[in-house]
Amino acid sequence: PPAMAEQATYSRDEVFSAGQGFFGKISSGLAGVLDFAFQKAGRPSGYILGDEGGGAFLAGVRYGQGLLHLKGQAPQKVYWRGPSIGYDIGAAGSRLMVLVYNVRDPEEMFANFAGVDGSAYLVGGVGMTFMTNGKKVMAPIRSGIGLRFGANIGYLKFSHKPSWNPF
Repeated sequence: PPAMAEQATYSRDEVFSAGQGFFGKISSGLAGVLDFAFQKAGRPSGYILGDEGGGAFLAGVRYGQGLLHLKGQAPQKVYWRGPSIGYDIGAAGSRLMVLVYNVRDPEEMFANFAGVDGSAYLVGGVGMTFMTNGKKVMAPIRSGIGLRFGANIGYLKFSHKPSWNPF
């Protein structure tokens, strides 16, 4: 039933409020990205707030950590990493919010999520990508600091603990 689905997911206002406190002054950019995400994918079952760093010269890497919030559960620390390849150059650090779809148990997160990422990081910029693993979907929303231009394909692997191995 729709009422039960709403109880197990986050509303746009709940997600915006969490993101606004986390990101700070980019709230107008965040609002536009969230509106797009909710229109395309609906209400998320959770979200992650964290930090990420990475760099690329054709091949690239990303590393991050944050707190996973699933409706009705205590926040849990998660880590992610992943390689990419494409026409991509530069380095960036990001505050990151990941909208999490179709995940009810944190253990369902610990897998690879593939996607195509086309981005231009500029000071104050906000960008979003959809990444999938079957029916589970992650939508990373990044507010970047630094300079990274290009487009790439890659994946993110979520885990319980950090690792320097991007694969």
